[in-house]
Amino acid sequence: MQRRYPIEWPSNTFMAELSPTLGQELLSLTPATIQPAGRILIRQGERTDRRVFLLSPTGTRPGALAKVTTDLPNGEQCLLGIRVSGELVGELASLRNLPRSATVTLCSDAEVRAIPEAQFIAFLRRHPEAGLAVAGMVAARLDWANRRREDMTGYDVPTRIGHVLADLFDRHGRSVRTGYDLGVQLTQVELGRLVGAKQAAVGKAMRGLRERGIAMTRYRRVIVLRPDRLRPPD
Repeated sequence: MQRRYPIEWPSNTFMAELSPTLGQELLSLTPATIQPAGRILIRQGERTDRRVFLLSPTGTRPGALAKVTTDLPNGEQCLLGIRVSGELVGELASLRNLPRSATVTLCSDAEVRAIPEAQFIAFLRRHPEAGLAVAGMVAARLDWANRRREDMTGYDVPTRIGHVLADLFDRHGRSVRTGYDLGVQLTQVELGRLVGAKQAAVGKAMRGLRERGIAMTRYRRVIVLRPDRLRPPD
């Protein structure tokens, strides 16, 4: 399966930063396969699998979605972030020659390209602008992680929830009939893992957003009604 341009990649993703020519070259490196929701692409601690994965929509869904998790020594699981169509996963292990630092699991059916490490590195060497796009992607993820650490240090759970929803909305939100879809599907447990809070505290925070007319919830969905009010004033 070979995807042809033009493709409307989500904004602020790796593929959106590449020119159509470079994007098509990257897509041509390896064939795509349709992988089901629940498929684990990368396992934490894995040392031998050095592939880099590129996520694309299947054509029957508006976009792919994957979650990045890590298992902590105390038995808890931490949700580090989410990845959508147009993003790479697994690039750090290839760039740093280290074992996998996290597990990546598909949350939706997705078209996946498993690019061998050698081909990916050669592509970056041929095209420095692609290397800059990777650097920008990594920097954006570091910025996300820093904001989450700042939130957990200085804010209560409702504020942390508002901040993370605002960040997700800015990056992935899209207009729908009733407002703005957050663009990603998360359970309250997963949302709690993003902000370091228990499900009960997340549920209380979400009820507050509904009561103030800022957002409404559906199964695994958040519809934002007032994006300007997601970030509470300091």
